Amino acid sequence: MLNTLSPITEDLAGQSYPSPYYLQTQRRIRSLIDKYIAVEKLHDRLQDLPIQFANPQPRPWKPIDWQTINRNQIIGLDAEVFLSILIGAMDTEAPIRGYTQTSRQYLEKLHPQMARFVGGTVGEDGELLELGLWEKEERQHTPALIKVYTQLTGEKITPKLRTVRSYLPTDDAHEDLYRHGLHRIATEYGATCLYIWLMAHTTGALQDVLEELAQDEINHMTKFWGFGVWTFPDTGLMRIGRTLIKTRSQNYQRNNLTRTLRRMMATLNWNAWSLTNKTTLLFTFTYTMHRLWSWNNTLTPEYLQDLFETN
Repeated sequence: MLNTLSPITEDLAGQSYPSPYYLQTQRRIRSLIDKYIAVEKLHDRLQDLPIQFANPQPRPWKPIDWQTINRNQIIGLDAEVFLSILIGAMDTEAPIRGYTQTSRQYLEKLHPQMARFVGGTVGEDGELLELGLWEKEERQHTPALIKVYTQLTGEKITPKLRTVRSYLPTDDAHEDLYRHGLHRIATEYGATCLYIWLMAHTTGALQDVLEELAQDEINHMTKFWGFGVWTFPDTGLMRIGRTLIKTRSQNYQRNNLTRTLRRMMATLNWNAWSLTNKTTLLFTFTYTMHRLWSWNNTLTPEYLQDLFETN
């Protein structure tokens, strides 16, 4: 008897479905998070940081078959919504130079090695002499997203130039760095979750591109998080929460999580998302944080001291 059943198709997220329902999408998301946010992988990425301090080397991407990217590789997500997310992501990724130089300024007096990692080195006249490794890796993202957009639409696109919040020091450099660092980690975490979620809604070469973006974000988030726990060992959930949502006054110019989330939702065209899309993204954020917190609990003072103070 002939077997008329379609063969099971698998990709980076496990079993692939042409029109997945909620639980199938959730299963794909969980599979990706279990794979890419595994404790041993996070430890590997953090342990790589002192190595990169000494000899910075960009993480190479695997070969991408760009010409095969097409709309049929988008699954469980409206193509127009997917394209609007791409636009939002590229607009957010584009001002990487602004991000890296702001972070470098917060770090350079307190942690010059980390300052060099994120923002390179700058001469006395302010001229950038060397790119930071963070910028070298992240600056690939916007061109990749543009390439994907063009492949899917046949149209060229130019990201919007967004003004990055500048360096705003106070008389407490440690508190400035704490606040800035938390928001930087939150941003990398948000990007990690978004790209993992998009991986669950794609397959083929399109998914391969998103995998590279996700791996970069996971790599940087992990390094910033672990370094932050070492730098600020006395932090706690209450302080983190207060710092992320804090707004000192009506004209408060520093980052505020509520404002950041509002901008992110508008940028990603959140109102056009289906209920399933919204619910699965929230699941992605929740389950990713669960895995990250499990890893965080292994970052003992002894482990971090051995990692950062003996290298």
